[in-house]
Amino acid sequence: MSGLLGKKIGMTRIFKGNESVPVTVIQAGPCIVCQKKVAETDGYNAIQIGFEQKKEKSTTNPMKGHFKKANVKPMRYLREIRVENPDDYQIGQELNLSLFELGQKIDVIGVTKGRGYTGVMKRWNFRGGETSHGSKFHRAPGSTGQHTYPGRTFPGKKMPGRYGNERVTVHNLEIVRIDAENNLIALRGAVPGAPGGLLMLRKAVKVNLKKAK
Repeated sequence: MSGLLGKKIGMTRIFKGNESVPVTVIQAGPCIVCQKKVAETDGYNAIQIGFEQKKEKSTTNPMKGHFKKANVKPMRYLREIRVENPDDYQIGQELNLSLFELGQKIDVIGVTKGRGYTGVMKRWNFRGGETSHGSKFHRAPGSTGQHTYPGRTFPGKKMPGRYGNERVTVHNLEIVRIDAENNLIALRGAVPGAPGGLLMLRKAVKVNLKKAK
């Protein structure tokens, strides 16, 4: 399954007739194939793609040797993508938006914004207590365990903690516009992460929701 790496530019809207369509603009590619892995030697079939060139002086010596072996310039981001037949790709090959077409559904993988250590109202949408002056119970989580038996808090209880900074996949986003000349793609809806964040785009994977339950 081929895909691309990209960066989130931001959100805007596109008018289709009388409809205002909210879209996320992503700079997708170009990506360079830096390595191929095959089942005979590595145990699985995949390609390693690189995105966004970086200065050679900012590259460590082991990575310089890796890129020199592939005869490509140093790249800032490297990711592996599973493929059925690695022989369909060549080291040094450029992957761009020609992999996708207008109206196609794709999946986008990214890391959500980190919000730090938060309480239960922000993290889990708890309603909270009364806001009147004498309540003394406003934003606290309330009781978390039992009394005598079993006398403990069960694992998985919704509690305060780190919120965000998680890998998230958004499925079935429609491609609304493609600007191949500038490597820009507009997707209907929102994608994870802040502007400038790294994203992975791939062809949509159908999910059997009934089986997942």
